[in-house]
Amino acid sequence: MLIAVLALCLSSLAVAQEPGVDWTDLSQQQQQILQRFADDWTGLEPERQRRLADGASRYANLSPEQRDAARSRFQRWQGLTDGEKNRIRERYQEFRQLSPQEQQRIRRNFQRFRDLPAERRQQLRQRFRDMSPQQRQQLRDRLRNRSTDRRQPRRRDPR
Repeated sequence: MLIAVLALCLSSLAVAQEPGVDWTDLSQQQQQILQRFADDWTGLEPERQRRLADGASRYANLSPEQRDAARSRFQRWQGLTDGEKNRIRERYQEFRQLSPQEQQRIRRNFQRFRDLPAERRQQLRQRFRDMSPQQRQQLRDRLRNRSTDRRQPRRRDPR
C-alpha cells in the first residue's frame, strides 16, 4: 500500500513538473494569434499551453478561406449551450474509441453526405429527426452491418 501511494505521489510530481511553453519561445505569429492569453500565459497549465501553441501553429498555416471556415465553426461552437457542447465532447470521445476502420467508415459516410445537394441533405436530416429513437438505432445498426458486409467477400451460390 505504501509503495502504491509513493508511486502515485511520484507520478503526480512528474506530471506537475512537465515543462510548459515559454511565451518567448512562441513565434511572432503564434504570439499574435494567442495575444488574448499573453497576460495569463504563465498561469496556464503546461498541457494547455502546448495545445494552444500547437493550435496557433496549425491556424497560422491555414489559407484565408480555411481561416474563415475555422472562425465560422468557432462562432457556431460558442453559440451552443453547455449541454450541447458536452454532448459533442462525449460523442467525440466515443468516436476516438472506435477502431480506425470504423472511424474511416464514418468519415467516408460523412463525406458522401456532404457531397449531396443541399436539398437532399435537408430531406435526410428531416427524415432522421422524424424517426423514433428505436428507428434511429435500427438505421445505425443497418448501416453499420451494411458496411461490414461490403468488406467481407461475397459467397457464390453453389447452384
